[in-house]
Amino acid sequence: MHFAAAQQFMREQHIDGWLVYDFRGNNPVLAQLLPGKRWTTRRAVLFIPVSGEPVLLFHGIDEEQFKGAAVRSERYLTWREFREWLARCVSGAPRVALEYVPGAILPVASIVDAGTVELIRSLGVEVVSSANLIQVTVACWSPTAREAHGRASAQVAKIKDDAFALIRERLASGRAVNEYEVQQFIVQQFAAAGLESSEPPIVSVNAHSGNPHFEVSAAAPATIQRGDWVLIDMWARAPGDEHVFSDITWVAYAGREVPPRHREVFAAVRAARDGVVRRVQQAWQARERMQGWQLDDVARNTIVAAGFEAYVRHRTGHSLSPGPAVHGLGVNLDNLETHDTREVLPGIGFTVEPGIYLPEFGVRLEINMFVDPQRGPTITSCVQDEVVLLE
Repeated sequence: MHFAAAQQFMREQHIDGWLVYDFRGNNPVLAQLLPGKRWTTRRAVLFIPVSGEPVLLFHGIDEEQFKGAAVRSERYLTWREFREWLARCVSGAPRVALEYVPGAILPVASIVDAGTVELIRSLGVEVVSSANLIQVTVACWSPTAREAHGRASAQVAKIKDDAFALIRERLASGRAVNEYEVQQFIVQQFAAAGLESSEPPIVSVNAHSGNPHFEVSAAAPATIQRGDWVLIDMWARAPGDEHVFSDITWVAYAGREVPPRHREVFAAVRAARDGVVRRVQQAWQARERMQGWQLDDVARNTIVAAGFEAYVRHRTGHSLSPGPAVHGLGVNLDNLETHDTREVLPGIGFTVEPGIYLPEFGVRLEINMFVDPQRGPTITSCVQDEVVLLE
């Protein structure tokens, strides 16, 4: 359970309790605080006080779904009982955290509906955001998850090398190869290595690589030929939601010498990525608190200075945390799509993946980082410093 970490953080931040509110499975935080696959039809609330025993409230009709939840539980039937229970819980708790962010500036942590926030406030409670509470609980990596991520990263790196080797061998022998074949080769190698992935990897050629979320077509994939630009984005982990994905993106050129324009864009993206790594590591050494939006600015300012502002299409990085999704519940490196004010805290992980997307081709270089409580932010994945040559 993550309750001790939550209570310690609440003491430090002068928060009196955390109400984890869920309706029909809409709050992934509850699912990770109380692991188990559940199909709920009514409201459920987990209240974690700053000290003392947490308690779970669920509707009686959903009782079967919460068997084995390993926390003290109570049932309700009517809406009046629900409200009375909430009032008892927050009595004497003047500051309560919810999955709420003022102004909805951070949608990933703004889950509770406005009416429920109003209800809690009507009980005389100050509502604060649980965004950083989520980080110190369900977004933190366990030692087991850290070790499994390291093994998965080594396996993913090898499979990436093998995928590029497949393209290189096909080109050298004059045999055709296309995006879908390379994608399926990676899928097969993941299975052989005992890894799981949420979706198939991205294998994109030339203009397709200019689309950050390009989907490979099984029916009409692009053929990879000499002179082509290839981007591969791939992610996998050890099986189980307690583990964390290794998520990387590399690029290659099917020739002996990378064209000048491709070299220029690659260099700008590499500089943006490396600038983020330097900044977050320097901040750790200086005991400076960094927020996700600040690191995103580091990367984007580098890209803007290189003259590619018009070709930025997404934030710099996303959270890596335990759970079913590649994009986790912790801090994102984002001051573009959202203004992420969550701090880069010990025990969490994230990607650094700036990208530049021209109509003819795109470059994204993605690495993984973990904030080791002793050593600070460390790179946990392979790192691309030169374009891979496929001839």
